[in-house]
Amino acid sequence: MKITALRLAALAAAVAGLAACSTPSQGDARIAATAQLTASSSVAQPNPQLPVRGTLEFSQLGDTVRVNGVISGLKPNAPHAFHVHEKGDCSAPDFLSAGGHFNPTNEPHGAAGSAHHHLGDLPPLMADASGTARVSFSSKSLTLTGPNSIVGRAVIVHRDPDDVNAQPTGNAGPRLACGVIRAAN
Repeated sequence: MKITALRLAALAAAVAGLAACSTPSQGDARIAATAQLTASSSVAQPNPQLPVRGTLEFSQLGDTVRVNGVISGLKPNAPHAFHVHEKGDCSAPDFLSAGGHFNPTNEPHGAAGSAHHHLGDLPPLMADASGTARVSFSSKSLTLTGPNSIVGRAVIVHRDPDDVNAQPTGNAGPRLACGVIRAAN
């Protein structure tokens, strides 16, 4: 039986279609979460007419968590510290109800991605001239599942940059905005 190029192309398309319909394996399942950040009512905002707010999206595939989002109302052209905190509680006006940095492994505070750092230490935010920071990074330290999951914890944006050396918090100043990380539906 002779296979023509047309039949071969049709067979390849059918195989590709079946592969696309297959159920992903457990390791291929994507997990997602979001956080809506709102401004503190008791801490002076960089721009009172446009308080700090934003949306973050977290997605995990395998052992990598991807974080994307936009945060506005920040001090223009300035760095800001950004951390996951231990409690998912943004109820206090100054957000101290969120507790300290998420640190289940009992590491010293440090730069995200360094050998020793809190699991909650995130890369710094850098606001542009309009006071907006675009967030886009991947992390193998963060997880959305298991005992060290960040789901149900709070994300905090601080007024000042993180010096990454001061213990235990990086001397990052007051908490400008807070949002609880919630599993996506």
